[in-house]
Amino acid sequence: MRKHHPKNERIKRQYLAYLEEAKRLSSKSADQAAAAIAQFEACNGYKDFAHFHIEQARRFKRQLDEQVHPDTGKPLAKATIHSRLMAVKAFIHWLAGQSGYKSKIAYSDADYFNPSANDSRIATAKREQTAPTVEQIRHVLGSMPDHTDMEKRDRALIAFAILSGVRDDALASLSIRHVDVAKRRVFQDARTVRTKNRKTISSSFFPVGDDIEAIVTSWHSYLTTTKLFGPDDPLFPATEIGLDSDRQFAPVGLARRHWKNADAIRRVFRNAFETAGLPYFNPHSFRKTLAVLGERMCKTPEAFKAWSQNLGHDNVLTTFTSYGEVSHHRQSEILNEMGFSPSTSAGQHVLPDDATVKWVLDHLRSKTN
Repeated sequence: MRKHHPKNERIKRQYLAYLEEAKRLSSKSADQAAAAIAQFEACNGYKDFAHFHIEQARRFKRQLDEQVHPDTGKPLAKATIHSRLMAVKAFIHWLAGQSGYKSKIAYSDADYFNPSANDSRIATAKREQTAPTVEQIRHVLGSMPDHTDMEKRDRALIAFAILSGVRDDALASLSIRHVDVAKRRVFQDARTVRTKNRKTISSSFFPVGDDIEAIVTSWHSYLTTTKLFGPDDPLFPATEIGLDSDRQFAPVGLARRHWKNADAIRRVFRNAFETAGLPYFNPHSFRKTLAVLGERMCKTPEAFKAWSQNLGHDNVLTTFTSYGEVSHHRQSEILNEMGFSPSTSAGQHVLPDDATVKWVLDHLRSKTN
């Protein structure tokens, strides 16, 4: 049975180069698009893309609707189906403009990959994100041992995540020189730190407690004075694997190298929360924790703007819309606390202060410019 088509392979290679070089997608995003296109190709028996027909799009959508997840045995999530359809749609739309395909594929053919309007709304709906409270994180830190080098590292890793708000892949690539504990600063240099969209970010420690900051400060000192790590050594070193006393491969200490990705960091978080008797919260959820904390601590628009910038956001609306949703429980509390008073009766309104009005207008102007 055919497993590939030589002509298709050549045009797919051109498209993936287009995604990475022209559209500036990461290799991971390009790989996801390639996987969706490969699934579409397999669905249609590896026929030449030049022989595309809209019935192939219909067949692909039916296959995705009927497919089950290999691990759970449940139907694919609407969001997963949506992302795969959109990846193939983008490919067919691009293909319609390429030599050898222009006369055979119309740009409008790509629209047949659109899911139903209802499925699109389900797939793209924003859902409430769960995040731990600072008290829960403090409980996890208090339950973590810190006797061995790896235990010290893991505890400091979780403390630093809430202290700095740094994303997990950036955590894996930070070096000691990127953190100045005396000035309470973090410099995520995109030349060496794997930040989102390779953006250089300069930030300060968040005010989450002296006890949490002390864990990070102690770890930094331990690395530089006891372990004699230098500025270019990793802040959170990978685990060194070697032979134990039974001549079996096992963790034997810390290596002087960075983690290749954030997989190990997520395992540390999972183990720490489960050991503490709490549900697992991934590293990224700590940014949601900080956004919620900022909403409660910041008393002026300027203060929240500074808090937002400290999370690496250029626009404060990003913090509001992506991380700062009010939970349904808190939403009910706020409305109940408002109650009824003569000042809010019919015909009488409480107006926002001048600073708030100016802040809203400035951000509306920046969004339209």
